Amino acid sequence: MADTFGHWTAGPFVTLGTDGFGRSEARAELRDFFEIDHRYVVLAALGALAQRGEVENSLARAAIAHFQIDPEKANPVLS
Repeated sequence: MADTFGHWTAGPFVTLGTDGFGRSEARAELRDFFEIDHRYVVLAALGALAQRGEVENSLARAAIAHFQIDPEKANPVLS
């Protein structure tokens, strides 16, 4: 639903969030599972900036390594 607002913004629109999907784990685990904790927020911001050419792609790759994010992790929405 949030993506429906993207065309109303002047710049890139990056959405983050979850409706919970009925999961009952603790918040930290939910944020990690749905990729919306601080690590993924930073990575999303760097990814958007890299797409705009404002930072190097290597900075996003460094964040993946620094935050120990698994780029092969299954999409949580499709899981």
